[in-house]
Amino acid sequence: MVLTPRLSPPTTPAAPSRGTFPAQPAHPAAVEANEAIRALVDARAGEDWSPMESAAYEVLLIEWAAATQGTAGDIIEAA
Repeated sequence: MVLTPRLSPPTTPAAPSRGTFPAQPAHPAAVEANEAIRALVDARAGEDWSPMESAAYEVLLIEWAAATQGTAGDIIEAA
C-alpha cells in the first residue's frame, strides 16, 4: 500500500453544512489512536508498506473505531 502525504488543513474552517452534528468532545483513546495513525501514515508517505506496517495500521484503525463508538450523539440508526 502506498499513501501520499496529507494536505495541510485549510486556514479557515469551512462553515458546517445543513444536517451536520456539532463537534463532540473527542474521547482520549480516539485522539491517541488518531495521532498514532497520522504518525504512521506520515512516516511512510509515498512508500510501500510492509505487511507488518499494514497490520499495525489495521490495529490502529480498529482501536480508533472502538474509541469513537457512540460519539455522534449516540445515534445507532438513521431514519
